[in-house]
Amino acid sequence: MLEIIFISCLIGIFFILITPKKNIIRLQKIALEWSLLTLTATIILWATFDGEGQFQVIQKFEWFPSIEPIFGPALFAVDGVSIFFIILTALLTPICILISWNSIKFLVKEFLLCLLIIELLLIGVFTILDLVGFYILFEGILIPMFLIIGIWGSREEKIQASYYFFFYTFIGSVFMLLAIFSLYSHAGTTDYQALCCLSFEREFQYFIFLGFFLSLAIKIPKIPFHIWLPQAHVEAPVAGSVILAGVLLKLGGYGFIRFSWPLLPEASEYFAPLILTLSLLAIIYGSLTTCRQVDLKRIIAYSSVAHMGLVTLSIFSQTVQGLVAAIFLMLAHGLVSSALFIAVTLLYERHSTRLVRYYRGMAVTMPLFGGLLLILVLANASIPLSCNFIGEFLSLLAAFEYSFIVGVLASLGTVLSVGYSIYLYNRVCFGAPSNYLYFSRDLNRREFYVLLPLVLLIFLMGIFPFSVVDVVKSSVIFQEQII
Repeated sequence: MLEIIFISCLIGIFFILITPKKNIIRLQKIALEWSLLTLTATIILWATFDGEGQFQVIQKFEWFPSIEPIFGPALFAVDGVSIFFIILTALLTPICILISWNSIKFLVKEFLLCLLIIELLLIGVFTILDLVGFYILFEGILIPMFLIIGIWGSREEKIQASYYFFFYTFIGSVFMLLAIFSLYSHAGTTDYQALCCLSFEREFQYFIFLGFFLSLAIKIPKIPFHIWLPQAHVEAPVAGSVILAGVLLKLGGYGFIRFSWPLLPEASEYFAPLILTLSLLAIIYGSLTTCRQVDLKRIIAYSSVAHMGLVTLSIFSQTVQGLVAAIFLMLAHGLVSSALFIAVTLLYERHSTRLVRYYRGMAVTMPLFGGLLLILVLANASIPLSCNFIGEFLSLLAAFEYSFIVGVLASLGTVLSVGYSIYLYNRVCFGAPSNYLYFSRDLNRREFYVLLPLVLLIFLMGIFPFSVVDVVKSSVIFQEQII
């Protein structure tokens, strides 16, 4: 089934390439149909996944057969850690196509190609079991994302934002490449499964961990490496913001879970206090900074910094419960933040402004939008029965298990998230309709059906969390047994 997922992505890219640029509707339908086929294949893959913990559905790919001692065959496989990120990627891609149906006015063919290429590369990142392959795919995502922000961005500073995104993440990844080279020179292989069976000296682990940390911390991003994120979100089109917040930020957390603890357990334990401190700083600083933002996209972007700080805190709490909480919280954040970015972009498309002070009384003029936004805001504040509630509850349990002080400080983020979430909704939707705005058209059918699956999944995961938790927990426990 894994090869079917890759083949469907490649066929979709091929059909878009051979379709004339002028036939825009045909291009959009091709991209939507093949992305939905990919989503169907990922759901079937999940349905056939037995949830025992180990890697399954392994596919082999020869990089360079003539120089196999250096580049051995790359293995692609899924486990309970990666399968839900694959489904999240496949889900958000058709949503990005639908929400951009009318907003992308030029170079539509190239835009759709970028989206499908990002989907292909992301699925490759989450399935590959080779460090060199992971780095190639990890960095390959930068190019189409750079183009999406720089070409189809919404405002004048889009070029600057795209370069911010590219150079911050690229320079950080150079350190990961150096760490991979060091691992290869020390072990003679970059195969992930082979490296998991080896043990390295403590000092060597410190060096390798720092290389991976600098790259993954920028991708999450962690304070003080977060400067590129708000700028990229503000300038990116809605599809760019959804992919960036929904999946790309998760590459950092996924990398920590996949590489730090299995390959470098002593270094992960040694640097855990530092990372926990940075995580608490991200939670508190990110939440306080969110409270003072006046741009709708910046509000969601800085709240993402706070939520991802809670993710890294859970990962380095050194418990199985914390690892499960981190994965669940990343999936929840991918759904909620993506839906929020779509919602605020719908306002921007109607009124050409994202400044909060121009909005008031939207619940009167756009009642359907106001109801959906209320649900999303409450989910972002971790209301019970939402997936964010399950993720943050498990994260705080792991934090209190590690240290009472860490748990108390992490809980401040939850309190502050309720404050800025409710304050945002109050300013935008309540009160008399704003004098700055003309009559606001409510959501049309396409916009409603784009948001509806995200809202349903937010509460389905919150009501039935064990459909995800049990699969994730089995893989995390299996990974701990390897260590």
